[in-house]
Amino acid sequence: MIIANVALDGSGVLFDIELAGSVIASITPVGTRRASGDDVLDGAGGVALPGFVDSHVHLTQWAAARRRIDVGPATSAADAVALVYPYVRTAGESIVRANGFRDAHWPEEPHKDLLENALPGARIAMTSMDLHTLWLSPALLADLGIEHPTGVLRDVDGLEAVMALEEQEDPAELDRAVLDATAALAVRGVTGVVDFEFADNRTVWDRRLTAGSPAVRVDTTVWPQWLDEALDRGERTGDVSAHSELIRRGPLKVMLDGSLNTRTACCHDRYPGVDGDDAYGLLLETKETLFDLVSRASRGGIVAAVHAIGDRANGVALDAFERAGCGGRIEHAQQLVPEDIVRFAALGVAASVQPQHAMSDREIAEDLWAGRRSVAYGYGSLHRSGATLLFGSDAPVSPPEPLAGVAAAVFRTDDERPPWHPDEAVPLDAALRAASGGRGVLRVGDEADVVVLVEHPEHRSVRDLAETEIRATICAGALTHAAAV
Repeated sequence: MIIANVALDGSGVLFDIELAGSVIASITPVGTRRASGDDVLDGAGGVALPGFVDSHVHLTQWAAARRRIDVGPATSAADAVALVYPYVRTAGESIVRANGFRDAHWPEEPHKDLLENALPGARIAMTSMDLHTLWLSPALLADLGIEHPTGVLRDVDGLEAVMALEEQEDPAELDRAVLDATAALAVRGVTGVVDFEFADNRTVWDRRLTAGSPAVRVDTTVWPQWLDEALDRGERTGDVSAHSELIRRGPLKVMLDGSLNTRTACCHDRYPGVDGDDAYGLLLETKETLFDLVSRASRGGIVAAVHAIGDRANGVALDAFERAGCGGRIEHAQQLVPEDIVRFAALGVAASVQPQHAMSDREIAEDLWAGRRSVAYGYGSLHRSGATLLFGSDAPVSPPEPLAGVAAAVFRTDDERPPWHPDEAVPLDAALRAASGGRGVLRVGDEADVVVLVEHPEHRSVRDLAETEIRATICAGALTHAAAV
């Protein structure tokens, strides 16, 4: 394939990009003589960039969320119940699934009794916006064999309940939904994802490939529950599946703390209005167990990706990498003390962040993290320190829209409000590099993962960068999306 008539930057100078299988074979000035019969994709003067990589996504959860009730607009627990009410009436024996609630500012706590009183006997599961809380009705709790005083399961308990719910789904139907979701990602210019789904991802993707091939590359994470098996098989981060070149082994995922919305992100300072031992958030691993996981994985060739949101959790994660003598990734890195910011580059730890979260969380961060010494969503500080930034969406927490993430990082706003902490903005070139998994520019010999935009993002404003048209997406040399030109 030849991608013709495309710029490589904002200058407007046009080139032809020749692909040989799944590799970029040449990049030559436009008009270079081509052999007849070549498969030519006319870029029509657009700009070709490395394909976008969503470095943190929950593919199954996002695929499922596309079919679920959106309770994001709910401003109270009663409001959320009212939003699912019409669907319960027609659901029969089916489980009613909803996604997206934010309860940090609700006037009352969610509770299983609220669901039972309004919708007696209904089987209801509502997942929070940040995926850290699962709110279940009494009937569904009984079906799953879970005894819980409130029916509101947070963090690890919630993840395990989500897995139990997925086991009730038809695997074939879920696999089709996930493959359809990867096609939707290609429309957004995505050519690769790191899938952080809480599951035995090797087994899931071996099965899923019998239903079809994904439209994007998928790096499959391994969770601690399956780490020993992966190490026994000699798996290493980056290993390509024997079943498809598009599937690779990704990092080890370790949950170290909770989330901002649930006030379980582990911080040096107390949360306002929270008493007791939990007032600082939660550490879900001890320093010793975290070190053991990171070091064991590293010795076996598996990179660790540690979920850390609060400043204390980030410090503990960085300590574990330093003690283990290895690099890795920290997922989210939403709150950092200044002395920890400089440690990322020094230790070779990438900051895998989600710029859209900074926009959706700005009000609650100002409320819960106000007046602290730490830097919240300090992407600019991380960039200036030399740290590697990787952008993702954490879908379904935020929509997997890479250009929206770039816009949020560059402009620090996504609406009519003024920029939030504009000193933490990231330069456009750095944002594009982070959005493409660290590639930045197209080079001969690279993997043929390319996105063609109608124009270079440097010509777009905060109001329209996120809406830039994707003209084409090519993954591993195959055309996965083409818009009418």
